[in-house]
This record gives sequence, C-alpha cells and structure tokens, in this order.
Amino acid sequence: QVQLVESGGGLVQPGRSLLLSCVVSENMFNFNSMGWYRQARGKLRELVAEINIGGRTTYAESVKGRFTISRDGAENTVYLQMNDLRPEDTADYYCIARLLRTDYWGQGTQVTVSP
Repeated sequence: QVQLVESGGGLVQPGRSLLLSCVVSENMFNFNSMGWYRQARGKLRELVAEINIGGRTTYAESVKGRFTISRDGAENTVYLQMNDLRPEDTADYYCIARLLRTDYWGQGTQVTVSP
C-alpha cells in the first residue's frame, strides 16, 4: 500500500513563504511523476506543480515564478517551496504520485494565507 504523508502547512501572512514536504513510502522513482494539487473551498482540485521521473517540471500559471517543486531521492521526499504567498493560495494541498493509470494521494495539508 503506497502512502504519502504531507507536512508543512499552516497560517501565514501574505508575502511570506512555506515549504511543504511529502514523504512517499517507497522508492519515488517507481512512479512516473509526483506533484502537488490544491483544492480551495468550493473549487475543483487543481494541479499546482509536478515533476516527472526525468526531472521535468510543470507549474500552474498562477504559481510560476513563486513556487518551486523539488525532490530528494535519498529521502523519497518531494518538496514545494512556496514564496510570495497570496490569499488566493489558500487551499488544502495534496501530494500525488502517479504510476501509469493509478494515482496515489496523500491526506492533504492546509495552507491559509491571511493578514
């Protein structure tokens, strides 16, 4: 059973930073890609950032230049560095690991950006 555990969420003021972490229970290179989605209240879940097995990254337009996805293979951990946070970044953030047609999800971590 694949498990993903996120951490690092919290309450921050606009303009500040947070680092989210996601630890996967097995070798992360077993997956085609890993990434982060978010879901704000009343909205659909959306892709934030993704990194594939080759290291290629993809970002939502709304976070380009502010968020950075990275990984540590030795720790089986994917990170999301979020800088210059805005109130519209407020959401539950979910880690995802993709293997062919199967998606594995973490439980989510809440990020709230408020003065």
